[in-house]
Amino acid sequence: MRASRRIAMFAVAFVAFLSAARAQNDAASQKEPTPPPSVTVIGARDAHGVLGREVRSAADENMGRIVDVIVDRGGQVRAAVIDFGGFLGVGSRKIVVDWNALHFGRIANKRDSITLELTKEQVTAAPEYKEDTPIVVLGASGSLEPLQFTP
Repeated sequence: MRASRRIAMFAVAFVAFLSAARAQNDAASQKEPTPPPSVTVIGARDAHGVLGREVRSAADENMGRIVDVIVDRGGQVRAAVIDFGGFLGVGSRKIVVDWNALHFGRIANKRDSITLELTKEQVTAAPEYKEDTPIVVLGASGSLEPLQFTP
């Protein structure tokens, strides 16, 4: 009889343990739901993507197209990579220009271009951009300078 009493007490303790474990799991699965993300609505005339956009000089010379954007570690846009020169992709090269050298006056639709505050001669003299090498940025003043990333 003592053995059956021990087994009964063990069974009761085991069921209590399982009930407590189940209650913990239920409480963990009933956490408050994650709040929805914040939403910002930007008007169609107020903002547009820039990748693939044509870039022209102030003298209305074709300077190429924006093919990439360079950001620093803080996520701030620092420069744009422009596919410059060549014809139908042959003979073109990528150069990097300071973001402040670009002007986005009229970009209401995909046909509108972005104006670059540099001459074709200045852009032609810029070194070619290659990934995983130091980035040389052609500044709005026409000077070449390394892009400094803040840690």
